Amino acid sequence: MRRVLGEALMSAGTVAVLLIALVAFDDRVREQLSQRFMAQPSAQLASAGHQVRNITSVIAEAARDQSREHAPMLIFALAAAVLVLFMLRT
Repeated sequence: MRRVLGEALMSAGTVAVLLIALVAFDDRVREQLSQRFMAQPSAQLASAGHQVRNITSVIAEAARDQSREHAPMLIFALAAAVLVLFMLRT
């Protein structure tokens, strides 16, 4: 049970770090997030499903653009993450 909770927290942390990185580097994501969280609470609750879909598509598009522009760095980071996982596992 403890291991499952730890892995779930690590997964959520990874997604949070990725979102923070996208907000830091991409103006489109930053603009969409600021529009979503600065609105009136009642209006925000009324269109929550649409907002989630919209922001997900913006994040996916920004991640795709960033990965195309920085493909060698992405491959290096992926290889480093795999090596770190193997290192921690042994």
